[in-house]
Parts: sequence; structure tokens; C-alpha cells
Amino acid sequence: MENIAYIHLDERKVKLLIVQSRNGRYRVLEEVENCYDLTKDLTVDCLFSPKSKTDILKVLNIYRYTIETFKVEKMIAIASNIIVKARNYRGLLDEIYTNTGMNFVIMSDEDVVKDIYLSTMINVDVSKGYVIDIGAFQTYILKFNRRNVVEFNTLPYGHSSLSGGDMSFLDKVAMVRKDLKKLSLVKAYEEDVVVGSGSTFIDISRVAKKLTRYPIDIDNNYDLSKNAVEKVTDFIKEVDAQKVKKIKGLGSSGAESLNGGLAIVSAIYDAMGLENITVSSAEVLQGVVLSNLVGSANEKYSDLLQNSLDAYYEFKKEGLAINNNVYEMAILLFKQLKVVHKLPRAYVKPLKIASYMFDCGKFINFKDFQKHSFYAILNSNIVGASQKDILLAGFACTCQNLDNFNLPEIMKYKDLLDDDDIDAIRKLGVLVNLAVNLNASRKNVITDVICDILGDSIIMKTVVSSDPSFEIIQSMKIADDFKKIFKKSLQII
Repeated sequence: MENIAYIHLDERKVKLLIVQSRNGRYRVLEEVENCYDLTKDLTVDCLFSPKSKTDILKVLNIYRYTIETFKVEKMIAIASNIIVKARNYRGLLDEIYTNTGMNFVIMSDEDVVKDIYLSTMINVDVSKGYVIDIGAFQTYILKFNRRNVVEFNTLPYGHSSLSGGDMSFLDKVAMVRKDLKKLSLVKAYEEDVVVGSGSTFIDISRVAKKLTRYPIDIDNNYDLSKNAVEKVTDFIKEVDAQKVKKIKGLGSSGAESLNGGLAIVSAIYDAMGLENITVSSAEVLQGVVLSNLVGSANEKYSDLLQNSLDAYYEFKKEGLAINNNVYEMAILLFKQLKVVHKLPRAYVKPLKIASYMFDCGKFINFKDFQKHSFYAILNSNIVGASQKDILLAGFACTCQNLDNFNLPEIMKYKDLLDDDDIDAIRKLGVLVNLAVNLNASRKNVITDVICDILGDSIIMKTVVSSDPSFEIIQSMKIADDFKKIFKKSLQII
């Protein structure tokens, strides 16, 4: 286990990320960013001003103390290649090294594309398609297939470049659309999945969710429709720029990301004939972190959902953790009782999440931990599953205790859930609870079950490695809940 510090210097901010790495996985220990505006320095004067250099050095010296506090063993410092626009950038980097010991490496376009791609691939479960990343002064479009970047194109502007100025919004869209159609990737576009990463897509989607009253506050894997982008565009036209900055949830680029970024996004939908873009919370710095972890990323993240669940518990699990055993038992019960629960395979992912994370609420409060699991699941950065799958898993996990079933609360998400989903929530909850109790002694005593369905009753025969008395006693405590939901009596032998 080691603590690693990452420092990222770009035209908008200097960010510090300290992570703890173990077994090829990591968790964030500290994340701090301080914003400044180098736009004028880079695009007008082409020189870092004395004030800008002083501000950056002050922040980096503070970060140095934070790094020492966390007893960091390794430090990686990167700088966006936009800073080379300043003629005195080398002098700034030398001054930083002299004062802080931080040796910044300037990223090339190839480095940026690699890290955007790597970060995207562990956030969105797709093997073929396009990624579009809109930065402040550069827009990257890359095509990938079978977890490899095939080609990438760039536009020499981003959300900051197109903010302000005398051009109207429609003129900006027309200009970007014209430039896009010159790119080889856009000319050869096929109907593949398009993923949008970067602050622009995040900020647009956050406003879109407010305007459409979307009930889930999760950025990653949100489907941003063309219609939603048009609503955001109409909304921004009617709102003063200063008020845009005050919209809750917008990132550090705020109004610029919307005002300039919307023109690029709107042009992308038009030029590529898109109806939806999948939003990813991927970012360059996450890609840098991943590329420095031990092990092959392609192998590690081939099953995104499993990796996400394993990563969640890597730094939380105890010596007697049974999460994987509960998951395997829940899937076994799902298969054995298929003719009873009558749920399609679409509910396997929610069941996997709910069973693997059956005890996540204990990290908040042991008492009534099932109830706390809903919030924990929705805010645990699970990837490899749709937002609906995560929502269903949260409700199912709470329904390990059927008293927690709260229809009015569920109806807040009626735009995402239908009657079949509401019925499935309680069924999945009971299956998870039964799987937990079949592992009551935490010793994997019951290795298999065989279910005989006889009319109104089910006889569950256990295959064991030792005495299963405790497991059977605990499991039979939920026989009443089982009968209530599945309309059949349960007997375990």
C-alpha cells in the first residue's frame, strides 16, 4: 500500500489529488483544486504575468505541505500542453521546481487522448464507439474499438475559446459544424455509441436534469438527448451570464463551459446526426492515476461492474467479509427460483449490486443499516450498470427488511420505474436477505442449494461442507416474508 500525489496544472486551475493504492486499486484521500484564469496570459499576452506565477507558486507550496502531511511516497506532476503558448512557460516550470521540487511533465496530445480514453473505459461499459472531450482550448474526438484507440482528431478550440466575442451563438454553431465535417472521423461516422467527457458535458447534463426534473443526481452514464440540449440552450439564452454562474452544481468553468461548450455540443449533434450522447465523468487526471496502477487495465476492467464493486470494498472489507459469497448465493437462488419469481435477466445486475453491497449501510450506521444502503449505493460511484440498475439495487438492498418498502418514496422515480420494477424490488430484497442468512456463520458452510417446487411449497435442499444448523435457523426467520412475496411456503433442509 502506498500514497501517491498527483498535481495537474492547466489553464484554469491547479489540482492536487492524493490517492492510496493497493492491489491495483485506489481510493481518494484528498482532493483540492484552486482556480485562476490564465486565459489572457495564454491567448493575448502569450506570457505568464508575475501575478499568475506568484499565485501558482503560492498554491503549490501549500500543496507541498499537504503532501508531506499524508506521507506521500510518490509524486507525479503533469501540465496541460496549452501552457506552451506562453513564451516564458519553461521559466515558470523551472521556478516551480526550484521552489517546490515538483518536476512538471507537459502532456502531448497523444498523452491526453490515452488518458481520456483510459478514464472513459472504466466509467462507461462500451467496447466500440467515439469519445468527445471538450477542454478549455482544445476539443478531442477519438474513435476506439475493442479497447484500443483507432484514430483521433482535434479542433483548435474549446469552451473558453468560444465564450464571449462578437459572434452569435448560431454563427458559432455553424462554424464548428463546418469544421467538424472536415474531420476524417466525422466524415466516416457510423452509428456507434458516442461518449461525452469533460466539464462541458457534465455541466450541460446537470442543467438538463434540473430542467427535465430528472430524479437521479448521478453524472456518469447519463443519456443526454438532443432535445435536452436544446432545452438547455433555450434556457441559457434567457439567463444572464452572472446568474448562470450561480446555478448549483456547475463546475469550476461554470458559465464558460455552458456558453462556449453549448455551441460545440450543438454542432456535434447536427454534424454527426446524433440523438443521444452518453455522459461520462471521465477526466484526464483519472487516466493518469489508472496508467500508474500496477497491472493490465484491459484485463482489470474487462468486467466494469465487478471491478467497481471490488474497488468499493478493497479498503472497507474485513477479514470475515462475505460479500462475494452472498452475491454468488443470490444469483444461485435467482436461477433456482426462476419459475417462482418470474423476473427476466434484466434484473440480474441490480441483484448483483444489491447482494454484493448488502452491508454497505453499516459504514454509515449499523442500526437499520439496510435503510442506509440506498444512499450508500447511489453515491458509491458504481460503473458498469445503468442509472436505473443502480436505483433498483438501492431500493432492493433496503428491502432486505420489507418494512423499509416505501411506495411514496419509490414513486419519486416514476419516470424511470414501472410497475414491474416496483414488484421486482421486493422480490430482489427477499432474495438478497435469504442469501445473506444462508451465509450467516461467515464460513461458506452452504456451497449449493437445490430447490424442489411442490405446489404451494418449496423445499430447499442444502449442499454443505459442515453443520448448517445456524444458517438454516437464520434463513427460516424470513419464511414469512418469503411467503408474503412469492406466495409459497419455504422449508430448508
